[in-house]
Amino acid sequence: MKKAFIPFLLLFVLILSACSSNGTASTSEKEATNAKEKPETITYQSENGPVEVPADPQRVVVLQSFTGNVMALDVNLVGVDSWSKANPNFAEELEGVEEVAEDDLEKIIELDPDLIIGLSTTKNVDKLNEIAPTVTYTYGKVDYLTQHIEIGKLLNKEKEARAWVEDFKQRAEQAGKEIKAKIGEDATVSVIESWDKQLYVYGDNWGRGTEILYQAMDLNMPEKVKETALKDGYYALSLEVLPEFAGDYVILSKNKETDHSFQETETYKNIPAVKNNQVFEVAAEEFYFNDPLTLELQLDYFIEKFLGK
Repeated sequence: MKKAFIPFLLLFVLILSACSSNGTASTSEKEATNAKEKPETITYQSENGPVEVPADPQRVVVLQSFTGNVMALDVNLVGVDSWSKANPNFAEELEGVEEVAEDDLEKIIELDPDLIIGLSTTKNVDKLNEIAPTVTYTYGKVDYLTQHIEIGKLLNKEKEARAWVEDFKQRAEQAGKEIKAKIGEDATVSVIESWDKQLYVYGDNWGRGTEILYQAMDLNMPEKVKETALKDGYYALSLEVLPEFAGDYVILSKNKETDHSFQETETYKNIPAVKNNQVFEVAAEEFYFNDPLTLELQLDYFIEKFLGK
């Protein structure tokens, strides 16, 4: 009985061993498959060529312009530029995030970023690349919505970026139709800002709501603005000629640290939009950008002011 039992026991052990090996192999195969499905890096086709970037970035530094794009895609930030840090609309989400600049190399190193984003004008790009993969964009090279999709590609969240873009386009276009129906097909809108004792009027791609008003909503720009501000995005003007640039409606971007005494002059008070209470004042610090968070704020504001909703 004992002799018969031993071979049987050996056979049983061999079967268990084989099953265990198959299970291990199966687990290893699954791990390998998961590794393939979730790569550690992806190749992003930047303006300056392919760049290896994290597939799931966890510590992003934004040096200019694109803070709201990154936040809109729920990617963690560890450092942002001073303009973003001073934006009241970003304050809650940027609590605890450091303010940095392109010259703050030591501070950026301390933040241990895994991705750095900036503009093509960013200084020290070679040194920044030694800290983390650095991707820069030329402002205005693509339109504001395509720019968000590009940020989505960079952060491996293109699907989410495209979904927001399509939804936003529909909502903004519909609001534009309603606004035109209310103020008239031929009514004009100007975006004007006072900054450092100088007045500026803006074209259709310089933040401050211009992208929504002129591109998404297709509202009309005064001829004088078309002639001067479209090419460069903005145009400096004096108080004396301000009435020539003011549309039937004026979006007045005001910085809290700037002198606004021009509003007390007769020249300003006699502008038709002022007389008709068709000047809508906005906080410049909140309206500078054209990222999704800012665009949503701007769209809500325009719907409220133009349509009373």
